[in-house]
Amino acid sequence: MNINFDKIWPYLPQFGQGVLVTLQLAALSAIGGTILGFALSLGGRQGSPVKWLVKGFVDFFRGTPLLIQLAFFHFGLPQITGWIPDLMTSTLIVFSCNSGAYLSEILRAGIESIDKGQIEAAHALGVKSFDITINIILPQALRNVLPAIMNEFITLVKETSVVSIIGLSDVMRKTSLIASATYRYFEPYLITMIIYLTLNIILSFIGKKLEKALRYD
Repeated sequence: MNINFDKIWPYLPQFGQGVLVTLQLAALSAIGGTILGFALSLGGRQGSPVKWLVKGFVDFFRGTPLLIQLAFFHFGLPQITGWIPDLMTSTLIVFSCNSGAYLSEILRAGIESIDKGQIEAAHALGVKSFDITINIILPQALRNVLPAIMNEFITLVKETSVVSIIGLSDVMRKTSLIASATYRYFEPYLITMIIYLTLNIILSFIGKKLEKALRYD
């Protein structure tokens, strides 16, 4: 068995740099995806034109591979638009849109699970539609689908590994460069798998704590 980490230890700071990029990307994409997901889930409940636009957006990002979306946006669109975004901008836009599409369906299911009697009662009491959405619909929908939302965030962290295709220096990109420099592949990729596993275990723990905190007694 030829396993030797001696050549890998000097590169540990590069793993750390890659992890920071991965965490930044995942966090910003999660925020953007959550905001967009809320907007899409509410937009899907509007009139036909808006509803069909939302459906088309969601179907596109759910029906095509994330890798293709990223390559198309970063390499393909500049050919016809002339705008060449930087690596992080391309990644955040694509990941936020992709995550937002999935989260919108999760939130839509949460909204539909709410007893319509509550909404009708609020209307009968003269509560404005905006207040009903903010104070009645969204809090309950969020609580009902929190496990699914956390699963989406975990998936998002794992999917950040595809950004290496456009050269963004995330942990996966750093791992590939380290493997090429040392001619060692087992050790750096093992370290990277442990990194992703650790990040997702932490996210799962946070999700369970949040679910417990939001649970009704």
